[in-house]
Amino acid sequence: MKKDFTPEKELLFIALGGSGEIGMNVNLYGCDGKWLMVDLGMTFSGGEYPGVDLVFADLEFIEERAKDLVGIVLTHAHEDHIGAVPYFAADLGVPLYATPFTADLVMRKLEEAGLSRTVELNVVASTDQFFLGPFGISYVPLAHSIAEGNALLIETPYGRVFHTGDWKLDEDPIVGEPTTEEELTELGDEGILALVCDSTNVFNPAPSGSEGAVYQGLMEEVKRHTGKRVLVTTFASNVARLHTLGEVAKATGRRLCVAGRSLDRIIEVAQDNGYLEDLPPLVDFDTAMGLPRGEVLILATGGQGEPRAALARVADGSHPIELTAGDVVLFSSRQIPGNEIAIGRVQNQLAARGIVMVTDRQSAIHVSGHPGRPELEALYGWLRPDVLVPVHGEVRHMQEQARLGLASGIPHAVAQVNGDVVRLAPGEPGKVAEVRAGRLVLDGDIIAPADGEGIVMRRRIAAEGALVVILGPHGGVTIETFGLPLEEDMGEFIAEAKADVLEAIRKLRGKASGADGISEAARLAARRAARRWSGKNPQVKVMTIGD
Repeated sequence: MKKDFTPEKELLFIALGGSGEIGMNVNLYGCDGKWLMVDLGMTFSGGEYPGVDLVFADLEFIEERAKDLVGIVLTHAHEDHIGAVPYFAADLGVPLYATPFTADLVMRKLEEAGLSRTVELNVVASTDQFFLGPFGISYVPLAHSIAEGNALLIETPYGRVFHTGDWKLDEDPIVGEPTTEEELTELGDEGILALVCDSTNVFNPAPSGSEGAVYQGLMEEVKRHTGKRVLVTTFASNVARLHTLGEVAKATGRRLCVAGRSLDRIIEVAQDNGYLEDLPPLVDFDTAMGLPRGEVLILATGGQGEPRAALARVADGSHPIELTAGDVVLFSSRQIPGNEIAIGRVQNQLAARGIVMVTDRQSAIHVSGHPGRPELEALYGWLRPDVLVPVHGEVRHMQEQARLGLASGIPHAVAQVNGDVVRLAPGEPGKVAEVRAGRLVLDGDIIAPADGEGIVMRRRIAAEGALVVILGPHGGVTIETFGLPLEEDMGEFIAEAKADVLEAIRKLRGKASGADGISEAARLAARRAARRWSGKNPQVKVMTIGD
């Protein structure tokens, strides 16, 4: 392989995001000198980066090769697959491709960013093949927890790749018509070189369950709480679930009220694209609060504990929607790992007010959008690929899927992580090199390295606090502290720290230490004093004010 990683007469795969983590999916295929990108997602920091909400894959590798990038194909509209589009698509300078529902949501993002005329967005309204450089691409509809979930069938001179995106098997998906077992078997009959496959639920020994079955579970729960206000929180993007809740509202004689901007947006986009046409008329907050308690069904965002979402505001009493003791909240969603504390905080607020809560652990009111082991094994049998490449999971998920694939008779499985260069063909499939695959963060209005000095320093300050030492004219010393646990002893600490700084400077007199030497001596003396008094190792900044 060439040192610049230009793909030769071969088929390469590189994940820049989503392999080794759940979220932030960015995948590359290389063939005959060209690259194809599949998905351009983001993830949320979950507190890992103080002051930061959004995290992106570092695209440096493909940005340096943008002239050889033929396009970006989006599998579906979840944020971990499209969320980075407004931040990077313009710089990459290549066209985007998406099915209508996904394209509508992406276009709204581009319009908000002022990029609707800068970025070319192509709507692919059928499963017919289209071509980008050496790649022939077809959408293959699969069930998922959003409208228009799709796999991609990617044709190359070296074999065909089936890239699943996020998927599940569902005999009653409510929204959309997934590709059938017979159609998938036919694709397998025609030959699949590589299956690049979602690993999220590989440890689940049972099938994910049908969206249609959730209807019955939600119906039973809502009926059980006659005379009470019922609020249901779910993922806003799950159009099938929104349809189900509309049907439950009609069947139980309740008016439907929606709380949350993301729900408003999804409903609008869905209806613009032919979905949710039977959704009952919505009532506003005032009307909902004026109805008898048993005649309203509220649909709200915030099931992951998001502090600004509708449910959190309902829980703390700052939302126009009010719940009181005996009212009910149904969590028709799964708890995403990392959100446990935030969800628990909201649930404790609700519990303190006497509100009844029901989760998917207590009642059949949610099913996953990702395949359990039986579904993975079924897909293996239908497609019969030569190579399995697990993606979309933490390392433990992908390693387990590789083992499952080999045990199911797939000849080769390549367990890779972000940055691994995998040659799929020709020859023995496997990792052949590594490229840089880091993380970026949206810090205020700036996209910066996740391991950059700003984030590292902020993390240290958050953990250890900070000191500012000001060396003034005529030998004066001023010390300011930030975040040290010395409230009662602050005066004594500062007096001793000043004395230590002055003594450290005095010892340098007559030595050729210079301003830098004096500053460093002051820094070390102040830090030692802080450690002695508090046990903390604060960040220390020394400033010198001249005579």
